[in-house]
Amino acid sequence: MREWLVIVTQHAVTVIDAMATVIIVIGTVEAFIDGFRAIVSSKNSHEQRNVWLRYARWLIAGLTFQLAADILETSVRTSWQSIGQLGAIALIRTFLNYFLERDLEESRQRQKDGARPAPHEGASSA
Repeated sequence: MREWLVIVTQHAVTVIDAMATVIIVIGTVEAFIDGFRAIVSSKNSHEQRNVWLRYARWLIAGLTFQLAADILETSVRTSWQSIGQLGAIALIRTFLNYFLERDLEESRQRQKDGARPAPHEGASSA
């Protein structure tokens, strides 16, 4: 029974890693093309920032899939050394994901704050 579980898990990890790779490659190609267009066409910084925000979303998705594969892989690892290595990789991916999410949220907040109309000078709020 355990051998069957190991085989199924290894295949699932391979498939999930492949899905993560596809997501990251698609996002990277899109960011390259859109970023190149934004630079060549001299679009404003808002457009360029949107390119990088979309790219961050792709990376977060890819990292999330990779983390899922790491979690599955820990269930079939047998040595403490391999579990430790996998844990270190998972920790690095988790931190990358966290900081990307945080940067994305800060950018959203800045965009939201920038979209608000400026208060009128001398107006009172009664």
